[in-house]
Amino acid sequence: MQRQIPLSLYIHIPWCQRKCPYCDFNSYRAPNNLPETEYLNALLQDLKNDLQLIQGRELTSIFIGGGTPTMFAPKTLATLLNQIAKTAQLKQNIEITTEANPGTIDLTTLKKLKLAGINRLSIGVQSFNNKSLKQLGRIHTAQQAINNIKNAQDNGFQNINLDLMFALPQQTIDEAINDVAAAINLNPTHLSWYQLTIEPNTAFYKQRPETPNEATSIKIQNEGQQLLAANNYQQYEISAYSQPTYQCQHNLNYWQFGDYLGIGAGAHSKITNLTTGEVTRFSKHAKPSEYLANDAYIATSETITQTQLPTEFMMNALRLLEPIPLQLFTERTGLEIVTIEKQLHKAQDLKLITRNNQAIQTTIKGRKYLNDLISIFIT
Repeated sequence: MQRQIPLSLYIHIPWCQRKCPYCDFNSYRAPNNLPETEYLNALLQDLKNDLQLIQGRELTSIFIGGGTPTMFAPKTLATLLNQIAKTAQLKQNIEITTEANPGTIDLTTLKKLKLAGINRLSIGVQSFNNKSLKQLGRIHTAQQAINNIKNAQDNGFQNINLDLMFALPQQTIDEAINDVAAAINLNPTHLSWYQLTIEPNTAFYKQRPETPNEATSIKIQNEGQQLLAANNYQQYEISAYSQPTYQCQHNLNYWQFGDYLGIGAGAHSKITNLTTGEVTRFSKHAKPSEYLANDAYIATSETITQTQLPTEFMMNALRLLEPIPLQLFTERTGLEIVTIEKQLHKAQDLKLITRNNQAIQTTIKGRKYLNDLISIFIT
């Protein structure tokens, strides 16, 4: 019997007004003449090339990320989505998200994004403190973010995620918790709340700012999680919190080891051949100039071996707080759960997971030592 694995589409738009000092994503400062039409055409051809790999499967979610997708005109995104709907099968009531920078949207833009078919916004607020925003190199103010969030809600966006970071340069516990409280006060349906990490190849790595120590960061996280829980935001992943029924379907598909197509500069894909069971990962040329110059688009490709599949599955699924059905492991990898029996016993003995006949679940200790837990399943 042919397996059923959900399939998402990720679309990468790599340009920003300027590069933030903490950002290690595949993003670039926008040139004076943004090649918007050329890039749109490349995205559509890229998708057309990839559709032959998915055997007529429907898309269950679409996510436009960056960079800053709202650097592009809403009409460009509308054209993109219209063409996708004509060439691919879409799930009924499909979740369509775009990331949005508060400094690149306004009331008119939001209305046009809604008309384009986007039904979920992920707004990169990062902080409601203007001092922190300046330190992070953001181009918006706290008030701009608040205004745009309210404008989005007033114009029919019922599903809104806010991106927030904590342990920011020189941030106090009170400042961090005030950010969470400010976000809750705006009543978004979803919050992505995560600790600032200093990554290589960033400006912060070259000139490291003073950030809260580990003990302070842990206290911020504990107090923030208590505040979120008290306001009906359920944590369902390491850094994801939602009101009931508003979990991000696109990200859930990643964490549950679903399949995904990625189009655009530097985008990654993972596709299972539902007939043979072969799983392939491939990525597109990362630099926009190379992506636009090469109509084959694919830069790297590799087949995931059967011995690698358990590791790949567990690296994603163990981030989830809810129980992971044992059947899901078999559905997504094509392997029986006995394949990882030895590793499961070890994780259970270390009290990093609990297990019954139906599911496994990461414990509080397992969440705290997630890297150690995942390492048990690395072959």
